[in-house]
Amino acid sequence: MSAVTGSLSAGEKFDTLVSLMQRLRSHDGCPWDREQTFDSIKPYTLEETYEVFDAIDRRDWQALSEELGDFILQAVFYAQMAAEEDHFTIADSLDAINRKLVNRHPHVFADGGARTSGEVKQRWDEIKKAEKGTAELPMLDAVLRTQPALAEAQQMTQKAASVGFDWASPQQVLDKLDEEREELSRAVTPADVEHEIGDLIFVLVNLARKHNVDSEQALRAANRRFRTRFGHIEESLRRQGKTWPETNLEEMDRLWNEAKASRSAS
Repeated sequence: MSAVTGSLSAGEKFDTLVSLMQRLRSHDGCPWDREQTFDSIKPYTLEETYEVFDAIDRRDWQALSEELGDFILQAVFYAQMAAEEDHFTIADSLDAINRKLVNRHPHVFADGGARTSGEVKQRWDEIKKAEKGTAELPMLDAVLRTQPALAEAQQMTQKAASVGFDWASPQQVLDKLDEEREELSRAVTPADVEHEIGDLIFVLVNLARKHNVDSEQALRAANRRFRTRFGHIEESLRRQGKTWPETNLEEMDRLWNEAKASRSAS
């Protein structure tokens, strides 16, 4: 197969990727690729998803370009395995998403009207419900149990809030947070502590939602701040020729605040 060149269209390059995966899965292809199953590939899909998130968070566009390629490969890999078992092909997947985009945007591709993003979202949900038929399923069944727990909690509470099961204001959520903190302070057994910490985190997710904050992304941002500030402590000690046993919490706290102040000023 000839090398992929910049003169090819996106569609032609996608065809090349599909052909490459077919070859890798063939009897004279790659032993590792041939051995993979739907279940064995799932961890890589999750890993690639978070690598896309990381590139976006860092605004590293070159990395994002490469990570999106890896991300697209996951879909092609699954579709190739499905084609081998005569379930469907990648063309069927592309047909499905193209139909979905057209059907759920009547304000763009037909004569439907939608002036705001809120109206678009409402119409999208109505069309999605109609596509899935009239059978009523438990509302929370639409929320995946296998996704990160923070995202699952936020989606569940959004579903519940859509039918009126919600606090009226962020202040009421803060009051509930105080209640859960008090219950945690009274927890005795490890199981009780775990239970109450779970409730406390769940309320925090609701507080984030009431402020239109994505709790998963908020925590990822907090993780990045921790990395930066802790890295400043480590680098400062290295420049002083100190090791961890040669410092103390007071000095580490001073360096932490130094990093925090420097970040705030920038």
